[in-house]
Amino acid sequence: MNRRVVVTGLGTINPLGNRVEESWKALLDGKNGISRLENMEVFKDFPTLIAGQVKDFDAEKSGINPKEARRMARFIQFAIVASKEAVADSGLDIEAEAEQVGVVIGSGVGGIDILEEQARNLFEKGIRRVSPFTVPMMITNMAAGMVAIECKAKGPNACTVTACASGTHSVGDAMKIIQEGHAVAMIAGGAEAAVTPLGLCGFCAAKSLSTRNDEPERASRPFDKDRDGFVMGEGAGVLVLEEYEHAKARGAKIYCEVVGYGMSGDAYHMTAPPESGEGAARAINMALRDGNIKPEEVDYINAHGTSTKLNDQAETAAIKSAFGVHASKLMVSSTKSMMGHLLGAAGAVEAVVIAKVLETGMVPPTINYDTPDEGLDLDYVPNKFRKAEVRVAMSNSFGFGGHNGVIAMRSVK
Repeated sequence: MNRRVVVTGLGTINPLGNRVEESWKALLDGKNGISRLENMEVFKDFPTLIAGQVKDFDAEKSGINPKEARRMARFIQFAIVASKEAVADSGLDIEAEAEQVGVVIGSGVGGIDILEEQARNLFEKGIRRVSPFTVPMMITNMAAGMVAIECKAKGPNACTVTACASGTHSVGDAMKIIQEGHAVAMIAGGAEAAVTPLGLCGFCAAKSLSTRNDEPERASRPFDKDRDGFVMGEGAGVLVLEEYEHAKARGAKIYCEVVGYGMSGDAYHMTAPPESGEGAARAINMALRDGNIKPEEVDYINAHGTSTKLNDQAETAAIKSAFGVHASKLMVSSTKSMMGHLLGAAGAVEAVVIAKVLETGMVPPTINYDTPDEGLDLDYVPNKFRKAEVRVAMSNSFGFGGHNGVIAMRSVK
């Protein structure tokens, strides 16, 4: 019989705040973390000049050793900061049972900032100016590796790379590791720092991004008729998942229980979902089955909700397909309207959000929802948070390549 898994610690750093409570308050207040890009001289010729950037971040002031910080890509620094907050929040004594505590931290892009920097060194200054730390600073798995080193966690260690589904898959995979008895606790989540010239330019070239440069705070508008693309964001989200009896025995605070995990592949297109959302619907149904959840028990979905024409239409279709008549009774909101799309970190930050929803009964809104679009007729919790009883909350994440991930959490009140 699978063991029960609960959430005992939360950590995040994102465009709305550098800690969980700061971010949570901003979400409920409907604040916006999207602004003009900081280094405009570098980006001046780009069609998109806005992003959700982490503000007032200093790795050393955040507790990372200065020497080590210089050898870490920005996404790794974010992962460590969020992980330390989550572990502290959990009160878990990792060193006492280090081999039973593991790490799964995903990322979609990894150390693209280091790749750009060292490529410039190679082509402009020569091979002797390329850092010997280039590879360990850049590779995507190093967030999981460095978090384990920082937290002294010697259990199962992995990195999930499934584009924008990475964070959700990491949380789901960590849940399964605990259920199957391979660990008593896991540090799980995602980190991303791809707001760089190459990262931004790549998405601009693909025409994926909003160009509403004159109104940054109104650019990310999921499910709204006038949406014109997503807004890039950066940051990290990390949860401490723990076997229920283990958490109960040590008197840990329990936010909620992680009960369902679904994953599927579209096998359809490199970047676009099928209009029917059938792959996403299969992942939702799998999460419901995995958690033994009746569709009518689900009260809230944190949507992938990217603010692109294709995603929002396909996701709405997927929710209708999976939930049938209950779809109209669901609250569905996209917190990307406030912080942008954190790519591989998005699902992890949104997992933190649904844990807070279940703890507090407060549902964050979809801001910038002004004009309904044809066929997009769910309850998107427009523009103002809502107090509600939430028994089960779900989070959807869908990535390039057709990767779909869904997690479900249940209240333990």
